[in-house]
Amino acid sequence: MNAPSKQPRHWSDPWFGNGRFKLNLVLLALSVLPAQPGRGAGPDCWLYCSRNLWVDKNIDDMEALFRRAANAGCTHALLADSKFAKLGDMDAHYFRNVERVKQFAAELHLEIVPALFPIGYSNDLLWHDPNLIEALPVRDALFVVQDGVARLQPDPAVRIKGGDFSDLKQWDWKDDIVQPDDGVALIRDPKGQNARVVQKLRLTPFRQYHFSILVRTQDFHGTPEVKLLAGNRALNHNYLGVKPTQDWTTHHVVFNSLENTDANLYLGCWGGGTGSLWFDDAKLEEVGLLNLVRREGAPLSVHTTGGKELIEGRDFERVDDPHMGNRLWKGSYDIYHQPPIIKTSLPNGTPLRVSYYHAVTVYDDQAVICPSEPKTVELLRDQARRMHAAWGAKGYMMSHDEIRVWNWCDACQRRHLDAGALLADNVKTCIQILREVNPGGRIYVWSDMFDPQHNAHNDYYLVHGDLSGSWVGLDKEVTIVNWNFDKRSDSLKWFADRGNRQL
Repeated sequence: MNAPSKQPRHWSDPWFGNGRFKLNLVLLALSVLPAQPGRGAGPDCWLYCSRNLWVDKNIDDMEALFRRAANAGCTHALLADSKFAKLGDMDAHYFRNVERVKQFAAELHLEIVPALFPIGYSNDLLWHDPNLIEALPVRDALFVVQDGVARLQPDPAVRIKGGDFSDLKQWDWKDDIVQPDDGVALIRDPKGQNARVVQKLRLTPFRQYHFSILVRTQDFHGTPEVKLLAGNRALNHNYLGVKPTQDWTTHHVVFNSLENTDANLYLGCWGGGTGSLWFDDAKLEEVGLLNLVRREGAPLSVHTTGGKELIEGRDFERVDDPHMGNRLWKGSYDIYHQPPIIKTSLPNGTPLRVSYYHAVTVYDDQAVICPSEPKTVELLRDQARRMHAAWGAKGYMMSHDEIRVWNWCDACQRRHLDAGALLADNVKTCIQILREVNPGGRIYVWSDMFDPQHNAHNDYYLVHGDLSGSWVGLDKEVTIVNWNFDKRSDSLKWFADRGNRQL
């Protein structure tokens, strides 16, 4: 399993976006290898600052922080704000604050390096169009018409054995610390032990499934989890969001079986501490059209079982999921809600085969934008132009980072590129855009998605294909911001041998 990055090591914090602006600031001393042209021989020192620049008090706080940083010898400020992806919607007040930041940074001789191109944590770009999210395919799900509505028919039906936990022996195996407690499963004071129940599942490839579980806790120190593992690959990566103390609460998991017919369901806690955790009422069902994505590169197709293609708008009404990508605001996604239906005048009992694409997120609503849709490139180009008009910076930071869903939709697949080649093409496009907007400017990028010692490899989260070769899209003029601390020697040598400067 690939664990999420730990703070403050993971500088590209996903949660400075989507309205949740982190106020913690990280001061990072970064040696440049070799030193940048025109600078002294000493190391550069960078400040990472993520703030909502619309708020006046934040600007006051930033000025005080920048002064401290300058006095400490800082030379650069890497600056992030979710609104950098939405500059076309900002008012004059926002841009006055931008000018304030530029003014005191110049007085302090701090070079601002704005962050853009959030490829990996793309929610802010997806605010423009939630349907641009990279989506997973569902193929030939069975729907049956009844009273003017076609609804999903499980094909075949799936269920959890012993889901009421009245008999734990119905599960395939469990850790000894999981015990029955008046008809539910109880984990008490695991004290570092694994505490899980496990069941083997039979699935249909490329279908969408919904798992739900009732959870209760009392002073529980640990992280309750549901994991669907197919071989060495996890099919789900969202947090359950269980509180240390809570009454019975239903939690949801939605996953795509991908190419798998078998998976293991793990339910419990890995290495928990003290307290009590109860489970009850585990359910599994196939679902259809949940978080349905609608765009040219993610087509919806409906056929009769005889192979006749039905026409949307004629044989059935247009299908949309109004909740998709609109949980709190545009570009925020939920795990589960009531999915849409297909309205049609076809006779009762008519079976249909439906193929579609659905949104999927990782951990706490991390969404990735599709790199292959023309509108994505238009948004990236528009962002670069607006950012340079606002900041006029000498250099910009490309935010390609922890890209965990990639290369599944039809827009990507019809390009016939492996995952690494697709990423190489995307980052090459981004570099070209920056050079058009800011000729001669410096370009920086996070290291992880271009490092074979880090994330540029096969079987990375929900990436389809091998990310090897992604580094081909980087030329020697791009500076690598290297955060591979676990394998720093190998990683530094890797990029140095390729001729890239590094931070």
